[in-house]
Amino acid sequence: MVTLTTADNALKEVYLGVVSNQLNTSINPLLAQIKQTTADVWGKDIVKLAPYGLNGGIGAGTEDGELPAAGGNNYAKFVLTLKNLYGKIDISDKAIRASENSAGAFVNLLNSEMEGLIKASSFNFGRMLYGDGTGVVATISANTTSAITVDRVANLMEGMIVDAVDASTGVAVSGATGMRIVSIDRANKIVVVDKTLTANALAAKALCVQGSYGKELTGLGAIFKSTGSLYGLNRATYGWLVPYMKDITTGTGESATTTQIDDIVIQTAIDTLEEDYDSKVDFIVCSAGVKRNYQYYLANYRSNIDVMELAGGYKAISYNGIPVVSDRFAPANTMYLLNTKEFNLHQLCDWKWLEGEDGRVIKQNAGRPTYSATLVKYADIICNKPSGQAMITGIKES
Repeated sequence: MVTLTTADNALKEVYLGVVSNQLNTSINPLLAQIKQTTADVWGKDIVKLAPYGLNGGIGAGTEDGELPAAGGNNYAKFVLTLKNLYGKIDISDKAIRASENSAGAFVNLLNSEMEGLIKASSFNFGRMLYGDGTGVVATISANTTSAITVDRVANLMEGMIVDAVDASTGVAVSGATGMRIVSIDRANKIVVVDKTLTANALAAKALCVQGSYGKELTGLGAIFKSTGSLYGLNRATYGWLVPYMKDITTGTGESATTTQIDDIVIQTAIDTLEEDYDSKVDFIVCSAGVKRNYQYYLANYRSNIDVMELAGGYKAISYNGIPVVSDRFAPANTMYLLNTKEFNLHQLCDWKWLEGEDGRVIKQNAGRPTYSATLVKYADIICNKPSGQAMITGIKES
């Protein structure tokens, strides 16, 4: 007979390893390239000494003269607080009782919940990789009593629960939190939610996932900036914290026009990273429109397009042996050229189920005939050499 104990044991002994592996390697091609480690985690923080520049103890001299003065490695201390990542499933008491005499039905029930968890996690963790840690998924331009017009819908999906937040203060807008997305008009970038709103009260506000403002992973959006601080260090003091950033837009103001990407622009970025920062690009990622634009260029100027297979089963076109991958969460008109060996996902531990004092992972939800189980991971991403990364913007989308 299937019981809560049976379900509890199944989640811990059967599903945890499978789900953890999929969340770590199969949800996003960029995440699959990033090394995961428990090193440099101290309590609730990641504290890491990052070397930069060269050792100074090198020099030429005479046969019997003084040796070069010692000059050790240069180090900067990165400090970043671990982020709390959660994935939760709910199972009703009725569903458990309906399958208690059928092991097959119970397995189907758990499989369905796990697949839903992986799908939701794939979407949200993939989105975070390109964010700046604030959790903002879209900026609002206007709203009616139930429809919200935003600048971008790639980070949104039906069923998501979102808050409207003042991005300058981080304060949630009263009456506009815990909104579940009912439908999305992707052509017109209009999101319909399940709450009655005050018309035009959300203009210039931001949308973020429920309760997540300022609590998400430190993604590429935080790295590719020229001012402010990163990992507790000021970019004005540590210039090597600023990546290579090239805008190929032609014209200015209303006459500004995006440009077709080509091999010369890409190779210039790669050469700059190698020559100035001894950094070798091993992964290129962009939006689907930018990838199509590059494929258009290849079709016109090359006789063949090379295709390669990546870890996790992903396929990509190739630029001189470097995979070029499109990701729905990559910003429009943008291409990232990354040395992924300089990225680490530092974690306190791998994915684990939250356990009560009795060791159980399945718990009844207070006041409801349902049970829940929650996966947790405490982690964040650090790029050891931001100056060894590149971003090209102003690229035409096809």
